Amino acid sequence: MKLTTKLMSAVAGVALLSGAQAAMADGHGLTVGYFLEWPMPFQYAKVNGTYDEALGAPVTWVSFDTGTAMSAAMASGDVDISVSQGVPPFVVATSAGQDIQILDVAVSYSENDNCVVASGLEIDKDSAGELAGKKVAVPLGTAAHYGFLSQMNHFGVDITSMSVVDMAPAEGAAALAQGSVDMACGWGGALRTMKEAGNILLTGAEKEALGILVFDVTSAPAGFVAENGDMAAKFLKVTADANAMWADEANHAKMLPVIAKDAGMDEAATASTLAGFAFPSIADQLGGTWLGGGAQTFMKGVADVFVEAKSIDAALESYEATVNTGPLQAASEM
Repeated sequence: MKLTTKLMSAVAGVALLSGAQAAMADGHGLTVGYFLEWPMPFQYAKVNGTYDEALGAPVTWVSFDTGTAMSAAMASGDVDISVSQGVPPFVVATSAGQDIQILDVAVSYSENDNCVVASGLEIDKDSAGELAGKKVAVPLGTAAHYGFLSQMNHFGVDITSMSVVDMAPAEGAAALAQGSVDMACGWGGALRTMKEAGNILLTGAEKEALGILVFDVTSAPAGFVAENGDMAAKFLKVTADANAMWADEANHAKMLPVIAKDAGMDEAATASTLAGFAFPSIADQLGGTWLGGGAQTFMKGVADVFVEAKSIDAALESYEATVNTGPLQAASEM
């Protein structure tokens, strides 16, 4: 397996930060990482200053390209909370010893994260074995990376026979369109672009049936949470309220334009992306399927897959300690 960039390089430094350096919170405010072209209800509250009002302090928002870059920013102290960090990059960081914790389930999705095969190859799920020896663009240590490994394992494709190039989704989409890679993996707007040049192997439902789950979390350094538990709880409460607001379709007309603009997308693409997202309620998140045990078990599975693929050196014996439901429980009582 040819890896142009080692997974843990993103954890070691902040060079992968997209755009300008994140501003440090001044002790009274909060610095939060998020993704552009990844529309979510929290952005309605973000734009309207609801977080600032609830926290009684300003929130500085910094956009990222990957979840691994979020890990790097949290490691350096540049970001206090990361919204919608993929589970795989979270697992990569914690497996390497980074002390960050999951605070909530930001979004559950399956159709919005996938791999696309160049249309010229005419390869589908019935002929996926032909991918052996092919070149693929994958953002390493992300949900797309885990999905790629899991799908290739399902199809019996030898990963070591493939040339795997570490590329952010947008770069992978461009490479696929140019014909410089045979397959590319990613999410959001980049995935939509990829589909213009190829086809997916498995639908979201087919992936879920195989146990290939895809969900993101809100994460934060353990030290920050220990010192700012009340602030974290208030932040999660605003997010949950925004999700509940979006759950009522009567609010879509006023929320959609705001979310789309903040995400840097047109309204049609935003609506299409959100249609494939699910935002579990606090009660559901605290249940067994998610933070009550399911997420911890799933993370162990992700880590074991990465170890087998030699993408990380070792997995933790358990990921129970990487989940802190305290702030979310407190948010449920607000």
